[in-house]
Amino acid sequence: MFGVEENGKLVGIICGYIVADGGKVKRFFSKRAIIAGGALLDENISEKALKTLLNFTIKSLKNRAIYIEIRNYNNYSKFKNVFAESDFIYNGHLNFHIATLNVEYVQSKMSSGKVRDIKLTQKNGAEIVEISQENYLKNFYEILKNLYQTKVKTPLFPYQFFEKIAKLPECKIFGIKYQEKIIGGSICILFNQHTVYEWFACGLDGKFKNIFTSTLATYAGINYAAENNFARFDMMGAGRPYEEYGVRDFKAKFGGNLVEYGRFLYICNNFIYQIGKFYIEKIRKI
Repeated sequence: MFGVEENGKLVGIICGYIVADGGKVKRFFSKRAIIAGGALLDENISEKALKTLLNFTIKSLKNRAIYIEIRNYNNYSKFKNVFAESDFIYNGHLNFHIATLNVEYVQSKMSSGKVRDIKLTQKNGAEIVEISQENYLKNFYEILKNLYQTKVKTPLFPYQFFEKIAKLPECKIFGIKYQEKIIGGSICILFNQHTVYEWFACGLDGKFKNIFTSTLATYAGINYAAENNFARFDMMGAGRPYEEYGVRDFKAKFGGNLVEYGRFLYICNNFIYQIGKFYIEKIRKI
């Protein structure tokens, strides 16, 4: 975590983590610094202060990671020139925001197919539960872990991380329970009665007839936001513009507004970055 102050006042914070995955070779080529959510900035921060914060971040991380990626959850367009002057590259990245005025409003914006799937899933015995029991959390984690290993193919935090966040008041873990077992769910982070962020979601789709697990898992967080007076539900990413992305098609049917806040990328070591990019793309294909 890095901060910058002006006139004795804290005006900017960058907070993130360094992550890598796989064996020794893959870990070497996948080591990156992730700043999730973007920089936390005072509305009156000067360009000089922001540039100071960015340059300090680069200096502190350039020998510890191949690249630095700032994943924006809000609109940083007015600061694009400052990031560019500090050699951060802007990459387009999409997301969906769902207004959660109330349950009726939410359902009116969803596709008729999604509403049907939710009702059918619940009618056939699946239900939304809040996960607190350790055995349920372990079941959820195993499903999520398998998803990341077989399809997502990016690093996933260890089980101990989920044990800790499950205890936080800002976290809600929704499980989809069917035949006394957890078959999927979602992890949501709550922010100041304003936004519910869907951090993780997974489900055993296609395993049970007329049970649309992932759909109900995502709806669990949306419904919670609507019932508890949150302004919106953030779907946490919908891929790159102009690229086909099945997850985007899935999320679009929940009726949210498509936004592009993008990501800022600083490459610390271009030679290793290009080799690593090629290597990891090959690994994913395999």
